[in-house]
Amino acid sequence: MTRFLPAFALILAALPAGAEDRMSATEFEAYTTGQTLTFSFMGVPYGVEQYLPGRRVIWAFIGEECQNGVWYEEAGNICFVYDHSPIEPQCWSFWRSDEGLRAVFAGEGSATELYEVQRSREPLVCHGDPDAGV
Repeated sequence: MTRFLPAFALILAALPAGAEDRMSATEFEAYTTGQTLTFSFMGVPYGVEQYLPGRRVIWAFIGEECQNGVWYEEAGNICFVYDHSPIEPQCWSFWRSDEGLRAVFAGEGSATELYEVQRSREPLVCHGDPDAGV
């Protein structure tokens, strides 16, 4: 049995080092504040979000107007509320790996998963809404 232990250790060492960890609100805030992240859905560009101090955000689906919002933590999820729909929060669990963030929608009836494909300190460029953006 002891001769199998070194082989088992080699197998464990071969596992990906970038295993995902679910992010707390504190970890999410530290990772995102001051950043603009671009997300994809099923390999297709989906949207861009700029994360501002004070848990404020600016979100835009690709090719659409920007929406100002805020985020907060609820039941281990990160929930977003935007000016265009202030009543309905959009809650996600965020997972971090070596490749970036993976966001899993927490709402019923949806299996939406977004993946971070770009990270920048550049502000989000907003079109069509003069009040949105920095």
